[in-house]
Amino acid sequence: MFGIVFIDDNLIFSWSEDEHVEHLRIVLQILEDWELYAKCSKCEFWLRFFAFLCHIISSEGIQVYPKNTNMVKNWPRPLSASDIQSFLGLTGYYRKFVEGFSYVASPLMTLTQKKVKFLWSEACEKNFQELKNKLTPAPILTLIEGSDGFVVYCDASQIGLGFVLMQHGKIISYASR
Repeated sequence: MFGIVFIDDNLIFSWSEDEHVEHLRIVLQILEDWELYAKCSKCEFWLRFFAFLCHIISSEGIQVYPKNTNMVKNWPRPLSASDIQSFLGLTGYYRKFVEGFSYVASPLMTLTQKKVKFLWSEACEKNFQELKNKLTPAPILTLIEGSDGFVVYCDASQIGLGFVLMQHGKIISYASR
């Protein structure tokens, strides 16, 4: 795989310049064969890094978009359930960067339930700060390279489960529930 299509955005990525020339040739030929068009003024070629869906993608890996990292870092203490929902919406979008996201966010999620009275506790403050700290700065996740060297580490308890997907000792993604 060397391309991603998201609505009307096409990403073509490669590990070497020679490979990239071939990938571009293939994609442009497919567009021509199907009589599809790309506006040159909207195209960018030979980028070493780029922003896509609020992530920065480079040969180093995938990072949280810096503007959003700053938003998380400077987020004020929530004063209502809707404030928490907004915070969890932003941080939840980047949950793959946070080990144990669901466990850490759990006390905050509880306060968003309709029948729960909003009462900000020390546990809520602790977990709110912990989520902020885990995303500022967030780790750089590695890009998948090839089809070997994958390892999944899992952990489960009475209150949750989580895993980390790695390849050649580098983190690809965290997940939890």
